[in-house]
Amino acid sequence: MAIKVALGCDHNAFNMKEIIKEFLKERGYDVVDYGCYSCEAVDYPDVAFQVAKDIAANKMDRGILICGTGIGVAIAAGKVPGIRAALCHDTYSAERARKSNNAQILTMGAQIIGPELAKKIVEVWMNSEFDGGNSARKVQKIIDQEKELLKSWGNTIM
Repeated sequence: MAIKVALGCDHNAFNMKEIIKEFLKERGYDVVDYGCYSCEAVDYPDVAFQVAKDIAANKMDRGILICGTGIGVAIAAGKVPGIRAALCHDTYSAERARKSNNAQILTMGAQIIGPELAKKIVEVWMNSEFDGGNSARKVQKIIDQEKELLKSWGNTIM
């Protein structure tokens, strides 16, 4: 069964998203396009939240989000409980995001890197798996802290 990849962007990254979508499909991944669907302005949090929610709910295996810098979608996706989104603009960071941090979402900036580098980053990230080991303890601490904070804060945040 093919890995299901949620792919989303804002208007600043529409063209790169289309390139990455074809790149993933050519490699046999099951790609679901969460938008946006043109260069018309959209708010990146709307797309990022939906991708992150579906990954947190195990409807999708991994996600790739792209905006102008990759920062906004990383911040937005990371607000969804259980999500680890990693901004990567080089292949080493992409590999470590999976192997050390078990990041389920890769974010990139279409105004920071070009499509050829983006494809290399995606390829490395998709081909990397969580190593566990000492990293498992650290990732578990993040998960435990998030659960504790959600429980103790309840509805009192902002």
